[in-house]
Amino acid sequence: MLLWHGRGPDERDVLAPLARAVASLGVVCFVPDWRPDADDGGRAHLRESAVFVRQNAAAFGGDGGRIALAGWSLGSKAAMAAAVNPGALDGWRPCAVVGIAGGYTRPEPLTGRAPMDELARADESLPAIPVRLVHGSADPAVDVQQSRHLHAALQQRGWPTSLDEPDTDHAGVIMTEYDPVSRRCRPSQADHAVRAGSRTACLIFRAAHAS
Repeated sequence: MLLWHGRGPDERDVLAPLARAVASLGVVCFVPDWRPDADDGGRAHLRESAVFVRQNAAAFGGDGGRIALAGWSLGSKAAMAAAVNPGALDGWRPCAVVGIAGGYTRPEPLTGRAPMDELARADESLPAIPVRLVHGSADPAVDVQQSRHLHAALQQRGWPTSLDEPDTDHAGVIMTEYDPVSRRCRPSQADHAVRAGSRTACLIFRAAHAS
């Protein structure tokens, strides 16, 4: 599993609680840093991380031929682009995608276009891959309607998809809470965050074992 963080530059530590939960389920999980504030919006970093995992997964006990992709927030938009546009990562597509608290109607870093627009223009012959969505029902940063609309659009095209809406916010869905002093998310032991983050980890586990 390749897991991309959100808008904050070099924030893979924010995903540490979720990544540990995923790893505890037996999934080899790669969490790279990337910089959305780079001149290209982080496109090169994201592409390099995908190449690295494909080339090195076996050395860490994974299967380079079966790589799933997940992203949180801005990272979720980029992950979805890789699902619906083969050109986003030079023709490579993951075996499954998990979108975590993403907004899909605005441009993302890989293609510069909105994933919803990319899905609408995708060729009907594009092979469907499983897409699992999770979005906190109390998310004040990204409206849960974003995931609902994408879920409906995927269903309309006949893609295998699911949507979970745990009772938590934008940070809680990855087992964290936002700290306004550091302006970063930090691990949380709040019940809603632990429950939601555990559900997200289970979704990632299922995606990693998608056929």
